[in-house]
Amino acid sequence: MKPIPKVLVIDDDLDFGELIVAAATAIGISCNAASNAKDFFDALRFEPTLILLDLVMPGTDGIELLRRLAEEGCRARIILMSGVGMQIIEAAERLAESLGLVIGGSLQKPFPLSELEGLLRSQSLGLELHASTPLEQNPSINDDDLRKAVENNDFILHYQPQIDIETGAVSGLEALVRWIHPRLGLVFPDHFIPRLESLGLINRLSWFVMAKGFSELPHFHNGRKKNLTLSVNIPASALRELDFPDRTISLASKCGIPSKSIVIEITESGIIGELSRTLDVLTRLRVKGIHLSIDDFGTGYSMLQQLHLVPASELKIDKSFVRSVHLKRVKQVMVRKTIEIGHEIGMRVVAEGVETQEELGYLRANGCDAVQGFLYCPPLPIPDLQRWLLEFGSRAQA
Repeated sequence: MKPIPKVLVIDDDLDFGELIVAAATAIGISCNAASNAKDFFDALRFEPTLILLDLVMPGTDGIELLRRLAEEGCRARIILMSGVGMQIIEAAERLAESLGLVIGGSLQKPFPLSELEGLLRSQSLGLELHASTPLEQNPSINDDDLRKAVENNDFILHYQPQIDIETGAVSGLEALVRWIHPRLGLVFPDHFIPRLESLGLINRLSWFVMAKGFSELPHFHNGRKKNLTLSVNIPASALRELDFPDRTISLASKCGIPSKSIVIEITESGIIGELSRTLDVLTRLRVKGIHLSIDDFGTGYSMLQQLHLVPASELKIDKSFVRSVHLKRVKQVMVRKTIEIGHEIGMRVVAEGVETQEELGYLRANGCDAVQGFLYCPPLPIPDLQRWLLEFGSRAQA
């Protein structure tokens, strides 16, 4: 069942708030407005899915409201509105995201009604897209549960396709691990990866993910002229094991996977510990034909230093830069320059977290090579992804 979008507006200008209510209602979205903090927090009891929040208000301003929303664990998407400059609005967005809030965009006053309606429609679509995947829990998990899960391999892989922007074809898949918990059901990696790292079990999970991914990749090759690549996230600790390249090649060979089909994704902070051992492993992986991808580029350890040190063949732009990139001047500069730098040094550039046609349009116009995100497909288990691939291929040929 599709979620019903419910919008809550807070703006000290009553007439302006009513204008937004009328615009939302006209396109079939339930909307209420508040002009002060008390009425706003009273209305939160109705659990809105989208909040439009003015930053500049007398009394309790928008920054204070963001802080209080974070304290109350608000999960609604938030659109910031203000007549202040975009630099201030974007700073407020970064603050909200640092507090764990979900930002869906911004509107700089005065804005045309068409811009408001477009943003409301896109956010409504975003809610439907995200509803197609299980709700991420915040489960209570103990260490014994995790140890048993690793011992019994109680994990499955979901796969998210990567789309080549120029051809429109699926070029690869990223393997994403999920835990099948006997009591909690499907548990997402944010809730168990850090714990496995602290328990020293993350490398065992990584080998499971690679073995599983390599064995399942042929399921997606039926009738394809060109085999798909498989991207696998590998922790820094595994990249310090000097036998990692040989074990990876041996595992791939058993599954009939050529080395050129493997993409090892490493985070930006993944090489700063035991640098010589890590570079030994990374360089040998490349010598053996395995691709390296710098994941979440721009979010961690010195970007230029990373590009200088790592013999990577791919650069992944983090979703935090992709989100609403067509509307954010600073993000546009970051994304455009990242693509330019990547291409200048011979790297393929992939953008993560693409959710709207506008984001895709900006990436295409600036030469990004490939994308992945909910605009095309969420991470899916094998049967669902096989059906999606057939339907996607049929649409592409139509």
